Amino acid sequence: MDAVRVSALRERLAGTGWLEAVGGFAGSLRRSVERRGAGELLLVGTEAYEPWHLAAHLEDEAAWSAVPRLAPTLLRHRPPATAPTHLAHDLRRLAEAGRGATVLVVAPAAAGAPLLERVQDARRHGATVLALDGADPVDPSTDGDLAGPTGLADLAGLAHERLAVGTAAEEPFDLAQHLVSAAAGQPVGRRSALDRLAELAGRLTSAPSLSRW
Repeated sequence: MDAVRVSALRERLAGTGWLEAVGGFAGSLRRSVERRGAGELLLVGTEAYEPWHLAAHLEDEAAWSAVPRLAPTLLRHRPPATAPTHLAHDLRRLAEAGRGATVLVVAPAAAGAPLLERVQDARRHGATVLALDGADPVDPSTDGDLAGPTGLADLAGLAHERLAVGTAAEEPFDLAQHLVSAAAGQPVGRRSALDRLAELAGRLTSAPSLSRW
């Protein structure tokens, strides 16, 4: 992301509330993994979408920021038998997620009933559920009816906190993941959100990757 694109991004997002939404969600993620008694961070996508890039960026941020619990365990719907150990975890890990665990669900499209059921189990066992999805925010006029044909509304109902990328539909879904991971590695200071965004965006292209993914 070069300086021209960073500048254009800052201008486009100024006043939209998007930066504040990203910062709030990333802050919730960091607080969840840093809180007393915190367990592991479980990262899971949909059957059609595995969040490889977010896993890599979170692991890098864990190293850069000295917050080791930001490094996630990636859960996969159907890991091949030949997968290395750190990429062989399947959805059964959600059944083991209890109090202290953080479950981050990344769903650019429908989450699907099997995944939602397992996420619901994790929440019932005390896990904190965060969701990054590609839908628009739930319309308050629905009077709390969170059922929908895509399953995304159900995900919204399960999540303790949710970032709906549809609030900035002109930005690609992968950019939202970049910003969330980078912001989660940054302690909140006194600088403006726009200043932090410029610095984070620069880091996305200039910093060497530490990832094993």
